[in-house]
Amino acid sequence: MTKKRGSDDPFPAGPVSEVASDPHDPAQTPGAPEGEELSATEAFDAGKGAMPGWGELVAEHADSVYRLAYRLSGNQHDAEDLTQETFMRVFRSLKDYRPGTFRGWLHRITTNLFLDMVRHRGKIRMEALPDDYERVPGREMTPEQAYTVSNLDPTLQEALDELSPNYRVTVVLCDVVGMSYDEIADTLGVKMGTVRSRIHRGRTQLRNHIEAVAREDEDAKLLIRSR
Repeated sequence: MTKKRGSDDPFPAGPVSEVASDPHDPAQTPGAPEGEELSATEAFDAGKGAMPGWGELVAEHADSVYRLAYRLSGNQHDAEDLTQETFMRVFRSLKDYRPGTFRGWLHRITTNLFLDMVRHRGKIRMEALPDDYERVPGREMTPEQAYTVSNLDPTLQEALDELSPNYRVTVVLCDVVGMSYDEIADTLGVKMGTVRSRIHRGRTQLRNHIEAVAREDEDAKLLIRSR
């Protein structure tokens, strides 16, 4: 099952998807684009190779994990901690991993660690992504998508940071990472209806925030879809 847009979807795309998602971007489709060589973990998942060594695995996925952790947590310190803890979990559990979707497995670990962090802390710090951020994108992200993920409009980032953790997670996974509803449901361990509801409410809150800012900020008006 894949994510549907349009008349079949009761919750149309919101402000984040308008800025961060490109329906023609091959990075929105899981796996390597047609004609592109599979990465080491993609080859393993496809039964075409052995699990790569630890160094190669980290090199392939560290940046995409960091970007997800940053977009969820909103600040560099927590993103670095989440990234480190994610790979510690992966290292301890790698022997039990069976071919499936390695990237999805990493997303699940990162997301669950973020939610655990929020439950224990209650509140997290939000900062803008540093201007000198120059990490090399992971192979599963095109340069265009990597730029989009790390350079959301400030008004949009502020609106995203205002969402509750559960809403933020679902919106980020859907509209920034590009996961389908069923992938998000599997990652979070919730029902499809819960995913749809959280995305709908999260997008509504994002739009309300942006519309409020747009009353005094001309640039913010560009984020609002013309009707």
